[in-house]
Amino acid sequence: MEELYTQEFTTPPNHKGFSAKKLFDENGKIKWGAIAYIDKDGGGPEGNHTHKENHIFIVVDGEAKIILGEQTFIVRKNESFFVNGMMPHSIWNNTDQTTVVIKISTESEAE
Repeated sequence: MEELYTQEFTTPPNHKGFSAKKLFDENGKIKWGAIAYIDKDGGGPEGNHTHKENHIFIVVDGEAKIILGEQTFIVRKNESFFVNGMMPHSIWNNTDQTTVVIKISTESEAE
C-alpha cells in the first residue's frame, strides 16, 4: 500500500508563528534513517528492487519520482511517500536541480 501525504500546513491549537503538517503515521519500528542528495537524472537502483524493510521518503527540496511496481508517483517538496519494501521500487530525480530526500526505513509487519 502506498500513501502520499500532501495536505497543507496548519497551526496547531495554542501555537503561534508555528506551521506543521503530518508526514507519516505509525508504521512499525524505525530501523534507520538517511538523508540523500540526488543529482539531476540520478537515483536508483537501476532496475527496481525489493526487501523486507519499508521506506518513508520525505522530500526536503526538489521533486522525486518514485517507481512502485508499474506505477510512477511524483513527490514534491514537503510531501512524503510510504513504500512497502516487498513491492518493486526505485527513486529518481528527473528535474534540473538536486533533490534532497530523507529516507526512514521501518520494520515490515512480517519481521
